[in-house]
Amino acid sequence: METHRPEYDIAGDSWEQFFNENNDYQVEEYIHPCESYHCPRGKMCKLNNENKPKCVCQDPSTCPPAGISDHVCGTDNKTYDSACHLFTAKCLYGGNLHLDYNGQCKYISPCLDSELTEFSHHIHGWLKDVMVHLYEYDLRNPGYLSKKHRIIVKKIYDLHGELKAGSKQFSRRRRNFEINYLVNVYPVHWQFGQLDQRPADGYLSHSELAPLRAPLVPMEHCTSRFFKQCDSNRDRRISLKEWCSCFGIKNGELVCFLEEFNDSFNIS
Repeated sequence: METHRPEYDIAGDSWEQFFNENNDYQVEEYIHPCESYHCPRGKMCKLNNENKPKCVCQDPSTCPPAGISDHVCGTDNKTYDSACHLFTAKCLYGGNLHLDYNGQCKYISPCLDSELTEFSHHIHGWLKDVMVHLYEYDLRNPGYLSKKHRIIVKKIYDLHGELKAGSKQFSRRRRNFEINYLVNVYPVHWQFGQLDQRPADGYLSHSELAPLRAPLVPMEHCTSRFFKQCDSNRDRRISLKEWCSCFGIKNGELVCFLEEFNDSFNIS
C-alpha cells in the first residue's frame, strides 16, 4: 500500500523550518565569527585565510560622515574629521597619537629651550603648592591624609611658611638632606604615585599624564615636549627614574633620600 507523506508549502515555509520539522536534528543559525569578536577603536574585524577573525586597521573611508561639530584634536596638534578618523590614523601610521580634546585644534606656539627649562621649575613649584593645600585641607577634614603622608606634608607646610617668611633659622634646625627631600624630592615622588593608577605598574602612560595637563595650562605649549623629553628610552611610558630625572633628581639620590629620611623620622 502506497503511503503519502504530508505536503508542505515550501514557498510559504523556509527551507530551514521544513528541514527542522522533518529531521531529528536542528540546523543551527550561522553566526559570523566577527559578530562576537571585539576590536579596539580604529580597527575592524576581518577573517584571515583560515577563516579566523582578526583585527585590522579600519579604512578611513568607512568612517561615518562627519560635520564640523565632529572634529577632534589629536595630541599631534592636528585636527581630524572625527574620532573615528583619528583612531584609524593612529592604527595606520602608528605613533603615540591620542585624542586630546573635542573641536578643532587651536594654535600652539613652539616651546623654546629656555621655556622648557622654566617649565620644569613651574611644575615643580606647583607640586610644592599642592603639598601645602593638601595639609590645609586635612586640617579642615581630619583623616584625609594617612599618618605617614601627614607627617611629611606637615613638614613641607612648616618649611614653606619659614621660607615664605624669609627665616634664616630653618637651615640650622634642619639638615640639608631633609630640606632637599621635602622641597625637591617628595613632591615629585608623590605626584608619580598619584598619576600611576591605571594600571599601577610603575610607569606613566600618556593617558595617566592627562590629569596633569589642566593645571599647567599657562605653559601648555611646552607640556608635550617636556613629557617627550622625560621618556628618555622612547618606549612611550615614563618610569619613576625617568620622571625624577626630568626634575634633576638622580636615581641614586632618590633611594638615598627615601632611606635616610624614613629612618630619621621613623616613617615606614
